Amino acid sequence: MRAKYKRILLKLSGEAFLGDEPHGIDTGVCSHLADQIKEILELGLEIALVVGGGNIFRGAPRSKDFEMERTVADYMGMLATVLNGLALQNALEHKGVSSRVMTEIQMHQIAEPYIRRRAIRHLEKKRVVIFVGGTGNPYFTTDTAAALKSAEIGADILLKATKVGGVYSADPVKEKDAKLFKELSYKDVINKDLKVMDFTAITMCMENNLPINVFNFMEKGNLKKVVLGTSIGTLIQK
Repeated sequence: MRAKYKRILLKLSGEAFLGDEPHGIDTGVCSHLADQIKEILELGLEIALVVGGGNIFRGAPRSKDFEMERTVADYMGMLATVLNGLALQNALEHKGVSSRVMTEIQMHQIAEPYIRRRAIRHLEKKRVVIFVGGTGNPYFTTDTAAALKSAEIGADILLKATKVGGVYSADPVKEKDAKLFKELSYKDVINKDLKVMDFTAITMCMENNLPINVFNFMEKGNLKKVVLGTSIGTLIQK
């Protein structure tokens, strides 16, 4: 089987690490994530990831709930992504997959500082690269970090992993009649205010003509189907 893409960036939300846990990291989920990543790595792909930290700490909501300064809350959220990145790296290496965690916030003892050329070299050597620390700046989401990193490393597509089937007209958990969109344009997402990713991330993908595939990552085998070119979830492009 031949993959449709050469280099991908997979965006994992912090909630993807929860599993059945009320908060924190479910090691069983990490193992499941690692299995899926290893499966597509064996197809010859170059794989990078951006991970969120919402399972541990969500910056923007907490800054409102606890009257915390937004900048402080966002930096705490960035640090939460580091915990998830290290957990995923550990799971990957238990499966025999070589990986590197690269961070926008320097912490030399546990992760490499992000250097674009070094990241690309890791990918060329078939190491999985896990980007943590968001963009390194407050007021930017990990969705924006995913769009930025995708553009910087020259990814063929940005894959956004979710717990639902793709992009819907409304929240499918709350509204049973919500319609699943198979294809959308960037402008559709913006005009319909679909909340797939924040405006900055969508705009960046549109400006760089970077396709986005939103799909249910928790269903076993879906990631492999997507990279092989099977129509899964919602494809967003020009």
